[in-house]
Amino acid sequence: MNENGVKAIILAAGKGTRMKSDLPKVLHQIYSKPILSYVLDMLSEAGVNSENYLVTGHGADKVEEFALSHYSNLKCVLQSEQKGTGDAVNRVYSFLKDYKGLVVVVCGDTPLITAQTMKEFIEYHKSTASSLTVMSAIFDEPYNYGRIVRDEKGDVKAIVEEKDATPEQKQIKEINAGVYCIDWAKVSDAFLSLTSNNAQGEYYLTDIVSWAVKQNLKVQAYPIKNNNEVLGINSRVQLAEAMNILTQRTLKKFMDSGVTILSPETTFISPDTQIGPDTVILPNVYIQGKNKIGSHCQIGPFSHIRGGANIGDYVKIGNFVEVKNTTIKDHTNACHLTYLGDSELGENVNIGAGTITANYNHLTKEKHKTKIHNNVSIGSNSVLVAPVEIRDNATVAALSVITKDVEENALALTRSPMKIFSNWFNKKLQEFKGDNK
Repeated sequence: MNENGVKAIILAAGKGTRMKSDLPKVLHQIYSKPILSYVLDMLSEAGVNSENYLVTGHGADKVEEFALSHYSNLKCVLQSEQKGTGDAVNRVYSFLKDYKGLVVVVCGDTPLITAQTMKEFIEYHKSTASSLTVMSAIFDEPYNYGRIVRDEKGDVKAIVEEKDATPEQKQIKEINAGVYCIDWAKVSDAFLSLTSNNAQGEYYLTDIVSWAVKQNLKVQAYPIKNNNEVLGINSRVQLAEAMNILTQRTLKKFMDSGVTILSPETTFISPDTQIGPDTVILPNVYIQGKNKIGSHCQIGPFSHIRGGANIGDYVKIGNFVEVKNTTIKDHTNACHLTYLGDSELGENVNIGAGTITANYNHLTKEKHKTKIHNNVSIGSNSVLVAPVEIRDNATVAALSVITKDVEENALALTRSPMKIFSNWFNKKLQEFKGDNK
């Protein structure tokens, strides 16, 4: 066994009753990404990615299907009856029986904890030579949180839940953030001694603190710098609150790195998106999923990027343009009323207003690719029916429906000939008057 490694136990068994949803709480999404993914990605970025354990319960099939299809370092462990967080961790006990390293316990509904905070938390645990370290936060109004009770030396001697706290303990402002770093060889036996003698009738994970104190083991608390990170999601209101916090954090990061965001109040950008310096984001832009946007671009207003976009430098994505799973190379413009899905666009391409890449076959449920090469001009109100390829220097005339490849330097035109009916208005006017005599 690796004696110096760090493994994680992620608690994801809760039902989330206040979500009022058939979907397991940890699979609700922020920017098209499940809450659980934010936690798992954070652990990976923090270096806690060798072998982790996901404790599932409510909606276990859905949670496991998602987790195992997206993460290779996970083992799912079922907590068939939700008896508390202590019991949840105890479900993993047998898998770590001979393990000698550190174990981080984290909740699967806390998407705002950063990898940097997790790294600092683990380093603090190591530097203080603690057997057990609890992540904490200071709240002026700590209602509903478990309180960190310290002794005269400042060491942690207990965590007391709100419902079990005395009036004096309820005055404590340092709260338990629900994240633990455990020297597994020293503390794991605590899980064999847990009892449910409390107001909830559950096995509290917090009771391992008092167990460790009785064993004369060193227990510390690490107060984090940003209280927002410990927000757990138990309702739709908290889901919206977490999205808002994540959005403001992301926008600040972009602006600090040289991106202009003219209206942060109306701009929403996924933290999994990369944007180069000197790009300007105009108002009412929504960017979800994982994307890469280059430098000196202009995005918006009213643009929607749905994920899987790889956009080069000096590109314009304008008002009411939607982009999904599409590569767009340098100096290309799609300025108005356009859908670009499952496409590849070269350099110096101009996409006219109202252009659609028709990429989906509703009968076969397949999506096909549209390829538009360099220096191509697509006229307004054109439909490109995939799979189709428009080669270098070609032009597609306005109002065309393109169903076959277009060779380079060619003009593709499917527009019907225009017809003019002279004196049509007067003739119709006379007919109308005659009908109403």
